[in-house]
Amino acid sequence: MAKTGADLLVERLLAWGVDTIFSLPGDGINGLYESLRTHQDKLKVVLVRHEESAAFMACGYAKFTGKLGVCLATGGPGGIHLLNGLYDAKYDGQPVLAITGSAAHDLSGTYWQQDVDLVKVFADVAACNERVMGPEHVESITDQAIRTALSQRTVAHLSFPKDLQEWTTSNDKVSQMNVEHHTSPTPVSYDVVPSQAQLQKAADVINAGKKVTILAGRGALNARTEVVQLAETVGGPILKALLGKGVVPDDSPYTTGGIGLLGTAPSQDAMEECDTLIIVGSHFPYLDYYPKPGQARTVQIDLDASHIGLRTPVEVGLLGDSRAVLQALLPLLQRKDDREFLEKAQDRMKSWRELLHERGSQEASPMKPQTVPLTLSPLLAENTIVTCDCGNNTTWAARYIQMQEHMLFSTSGLLATMAAGLPYAIAASVAHPGRPVVALVGDGGFTMLMGELATAVRYKLPIKVFVFSNRAYGQIKWEQIVMEGNPEFGVDLQPIDFAKFTDACGATGFTLTETKDAEHVIRQALAHDGPVVVDCIVDPNEPAMPGKVSTTQAIEFAKALARGERDTSEIIKNVIKNQYREAVATKGHSLLDVIPGL
Repeated sequence: MAKTGADLLVERLLAWGVDTIFSLPGDGINGLYESLRTHQDKLKVVLVRHEESAAFMACGYAKFTGKLGVCLATGGPGGIHLLNGLYDAKYDGQPVLAITGSAAHDLSGTYWQQDVDLVKVFADVAACNERVMGPEHVESITDQAIRTALSQRTVAHLSFPKDLQEWTTSNDKVSQMNVEHHTSPTPVSYDVVPSQAQLQKAADVINAGKKVTILAGRGALNARTEVVQLAETVGGPILKALLGKGVVPDDSPYTTGGIGLLGTAPSQDAMEECDTLIIVGSHFPYLDYYPKPGQARTVQIDLDASHIGLRTPVEVGLLGDSRAVLQALLPLLQRKDDREFLEKAQDRMKSWRELLHERGSQEASPMKPQTVPLTLSPLLAENTIVTCDCGNNTTWAARYIQMQEHMLFSTSGLLATMAAGLPYAIAASVAHPGRPVVALVGDGGFTMLMGELATAVRYKLPIKVFVFSNRAYGQIKWEQIVMEGNPEFGVDLQPIDFAKFTDACGATGFTLTETKDAEHVIRQALAHDGPVVVDCIVDPNEPAMPGKVSTTQAIEFAKALARGERDTSEIIKNVIKNQYREAVATKGHSLLDVIPGL
């Protein structure tokens, strides 16, 4: 029996092991939806409220499963809406296949309704980006798209004209040069290992080092045991890029936590003092946080050759999977008996943890934003999946959520887009039914796609969402003040009662306003069997300052205050209260030390 183009596509997805698609329907993909209906016993379609969410969910699904994420949208506006989530996947190296509809093949380019050339639109975001030319083309081009997405860990896109979805193989002729069924859905292993000579060269560099530091990113998530063994062998601390937060538990004696604007002072100290740096699966983008050129000899492990030497000078590059490379490298390394460098980092981390606890446990009104993750973290189950948005909430999640051995964490990394936190949480819950899922989001980012709460209700996904309501685009506010030296402008938000909105969607809403109520409310939220949103009303003038404040940042901060920042008195009060201890924890690099008279 002849099959439609849509059936051939759906069956090819099944052959590759696809079991979930995130989508919003439209007339440009009605043929595909009919095939999805007839295959619904094998392939689940998660109906979203916005196509941008579908792409975010496909990216999150890939992150939390290691499998291909798939999203489907109609032509024109539907496909355009996918772009932000697809760039998120591209920049964070996640395999995602986007499928879009388009006008009938014989009306393309004639200003037909919703006729947008999405192949041209997707030219930058998709490594494989093709229009399906008929049923006989489906098998080979779908294989090629999926192969590309998986092998390059990136985005692939197929544009499928509306009429060709309903054509059958009996309507289509195979070209003379084509051979039917010549292509196959063949998974491959990426356990690539460098030559023994290259491994020995790297080992010689590391063995010669006296103060060795490890920077671990998302590419090290599959090498958790090996990264800890590496730290034990070299006697050095593990610094974590944000997407590598789950590489080792935060209570490990080998880690000093995050690096960068959201990171810790002990991590920055380790980076500034090391003579040898090992980068494992990371291309952390902030150049100022690396050792100065010439300071440290560097070995970098990455599956993508284009990342090696991208951010800092590298003496030895090891191309391959982090786990496989470390398993081959570790036997060549000599254990360092001198633990002074590691012990110094551990002492600093102890002081840093005390500082964070002191800040997060303040009895203050309005409630400090740190209170929420400080209270939440010890209440999380050991297999919780944590997502967060991009903004001030990212700082609080990065510093205060303490990863346990079996927890997973992610956010939008290199793209750093707002609005991904809630869709990521939904994707995680779809991918791992039964596992607790928690999202920490800002009121700005949550508002962008908060309609997806209805998606969580529809599919009975028991996600717990904590909204930091500071009535502002808080991260942008602090960038204006600290980075630019300008008073805040254009960042205020009209308050929304998120608990009432949640109840209207059919979920359960709580409002948290007082520090003393934090544990009780959070316990209630976590215990509830169903989706929950906790509207956390927090201090809008609590600065999400870097772990170590540079002189330049301090000067710009002072300029903003001098030029008329409207909340000057409240900001100064918070800074003085919070940072008198930081002068110790950061070796004299707090605002108290670098702003005269503060």
